[in-house]
Amino acid sequence: MPKEKTLVLIKPDGVLKRHIGEIMNRFERKGLKIIGLKMLNVKIDIAERHYSEHKGKPFYNDLIEYITSGPVVAMALEGIDSIAIVRKLVGSTDGSKAEPGTIRGDFSMSINLNTIHASDSQKSAEYEIPIFFSNGELLDFKMPDEKYM
Repeated sequence: MPKEKTLVLIKPDGVLKRHIGEIMNRFERKGLKIIGLKMLNVKIDIAERHYSEHKGKPFYNDLIEYITSGPVVAMALEGIDSIAIVRKLVGSTDGSKAEPGTIRGDFSMSINLNTIHASDSQKSAEYEIPIFFSNGELLDFKMPDEKYM
């Protein structure tokens, strides 16, 4: 099976509640490889590109305000079936409905402050990753345990 790349953003509430390490640990324990990592303040033009599919929707301005309200951790992850695996680990978009044990189920209580973003498809990942990472920022390397993943 081919490896996929996916984008994960730990949103401002996840950063400001000090959940970065535990969230990253969950992905690594699952066997996903972090191939890109940075902390940044998302500027409005980046936020608008990232959420362009929601432009014109009633919640669009709230999305832009939220993602630009504080620091964000951007991660590019790689692994077999990584998009589906990450989505399962992240849980339902609405933290109040997310299963316990998922990232949103454990760290979020609403749809507005839902701690994390994860690409929902290969097409989304291919669009989103270059918004946050330039070509040279994604690393290509082998992990010693990859043959077991």
